[in-house]
Amino acid sequence: MKKQTEQFENNISRLLKTGRESKMPSQEFTNNLIDEALNELKTDQHRRQKRSQAMKHRLPSELKFVAMFVICGGLVSLICALILVGGNIQSKFAMLESEIDGPSGSQDQVPVLDLRGTGIALTVRGPHDDMPVSMDSRGTVLNRSKLGGMRIDEITPAYPMAHGGTRPPNGEDVDAMFFKTYGVNPFIDTEDDHLSTFAIDVDTGSYTVCRRYLTEGNLPPKEAVRVEEFVNYFKYDYDAPQEETFAVYTEAMPWSFGPQRKNTYLMRIGLKAMEVTDENRKPAVLTFVIDVSGSMNRENRLGLVKRSLELLIDKLCPEDKIGIAVYGSRGIKVLDHTGLENKAAILQAIRSLHSEGSTYAEEGIRIGYEMAEEAFIPGFINRVILCSDGVANVGNTGADKILEIIKDKADKGITLSSLGFGMGNYNDILLEQLGDKGNGYYAYIDTIDQARRLFGNLTGALQVVARDVKIQVDFNPEVVRSYRLIGYENRDVADKDFRNDTVDGGEIGAGHSTTALYELKLWPEKAGQVATTQIRYKDADTYAVTEIAADFGSEDIQANTETISPSFALATVATEFAEILRESYWAKGALLQDTLLKAQRLSSERPGDADIIELTDLIAKASRYLQNKQPKVENGFPE
Repeated sequence: MKKQTEQFENNISRLLKTGRESKMPSQEFTNNLIDEALNELKTDQHRRQKRSQAMKHRLPSELKFVAMFVICGGLVSLICALILVGGNIQSKFAMLESEIDGPSGSQDQVPVLDLRGTGIALTVRGPHDDMPVSMDSRGTVLNRSKLGGMRIDEITPAYPMAHGGTRPPNGEDVDAMFFKTYGVNPFIDTEDDHLSTFAIDVDTGSYTVCRRYLTEGNLPPKEAVRVEEFVNYFKYDYDAPQEETFAVYTEAMPWSFGPQRKNTYLMRIGLKAMEVTDENRKPAVLTFVIDVSGSMNRENRLGLVKRSLELLIDKLCPEDKIGIAVYGSRGIKVLDHTGLENKAAILQAIRSLHSEGSTYAEEGIRIGYEMAEEAFIPGFINRVILCSDGVANVGNTGADKILEIIKDKADKGITLSSLGFGMGNYNDILLEQLGDKGNGYYAYIDTIDQARRLFGNLTGALQVVARDVKIQVDFNPEVVRSYRLIGYENRDVADKDFRNDTVDGGEIGAGHSTTALYELKLWPEKAGQVATTQIRYKDADTYAVTEIAADFGSEDIQANTETISPSFALATVATEFAEILRESYWAKGALLQDTLLKAQRLSSERPGDADIIELTDLIAKASRYLQNKQPKVENGFPE
């Protein structure tokens, strides 16, 4: 059987080469593929017929009909599998390059490649190696006028929709993406409530998920946008405290976000945690819980998980230990906690993983925590790292039961970080809540570069310096008429629970920062104390509670945008971008083009800053897409 499979894959490779040399449309390629498949199947069928010749006369006519039906069904299934190009054949398509004929400005509209129904996805890169554009088989037709001067950089199988068919349901751009909307904070009059209380958040997953939507030519769903995660994705120039756990930074300026705003201001509160050198980081006991279900084979998600974890392992210390659990149809232990002296065994365990079956997330997470409890070492970092697309379909599939497991273990000192992978059949809701209740964080990894960025400060990613961090801002009703917290809708804490230390807050790692922004309406001609920011947190080791405060007065408000710090300018751009994308009520009348101008100005002031360059590009894309409330597409190719 192995020999037949190898021969079959050789034929597939030969067909690919033939298609590449002739540059024929993919429909002809598909027809050739089917013909070749039928020839292989007929040959194999002939051999089976000879072996079973002596038995045929014994079969009743009814059984013959059933057998013929089964065989025909098998032929159809195998042909469909070939068209979708699954399994081992997938690797045969990777990195196949082809030059596209025709000048860039050609008016020739004859299709070069028609991907509809072929199950093939392409990544096309421009002549100057600019950002690739991905296209799949959901109706894409490539024309010479669009692809002149471009090359096909990669050909990979396009996986079927999670719920069947060839198009995502409800007119969505991506199939089976699960998000939850938490609403938008309103303006609150200080005479009604002058206290604003919330738990800090250092997650960044929302920004990177939305970035992927935009780079693939789609606007993100508004419920995918969490403003605080856009803001906290970026690195600000907050100086770290030298002796205390936190340093607090407050800044404000006049802000006109939309044509109807008058007498409004934007106030930023930045929090910077103490830094810990890599040499002084605590040893870590890490338990990787890896989703190896069938959905992790889409887009080679599991491959990206493996590469990301290898990057993490390369940054670990000899004292660190790693254990591995996985889950597909069932959860199983793959590797007991092993020291870095056996790094080769750890890497081999990771590299040997493959996708299969359904998704029993509850069992896999439970096994991972059981392993973490057995390997628990007081005084070490005890962390579970979940790598998944978040979609569970066996056992308890909702968040509540899984969160019960996680919250109990987090209270015992075993924290969890959830790392999301994949676009399509992806559950942002579960992964965000797991990172929250697990006293860790939630991040989304769409590229190996994002993994490098995330693990660049591995000490900060692993070592918590403050637990259950809560912020309460006390606005002065004599100066502040009303306020609204921008974002943090799902991190709200009741004012009365600010000093209730049984109520969960947020965790922050060494050297990490978090930023919150308020829109304020001030009383005319009033001056004095604007607000007092109070931060309450527990020591990461002793759990002793500390509370600090910082005042901010009207004399500290900047006169205009020209005098604010670059970090405040960056946070403002990120905030406006997110508010418009999520169609916030308070963004009515605001133009993304105005935000783009601010981003371009910031980019010119900070040349070479890759994050700002990328942000500016994303805003420009979104601005074009928003013209018609959806991406402008011609023949399936996003402009």
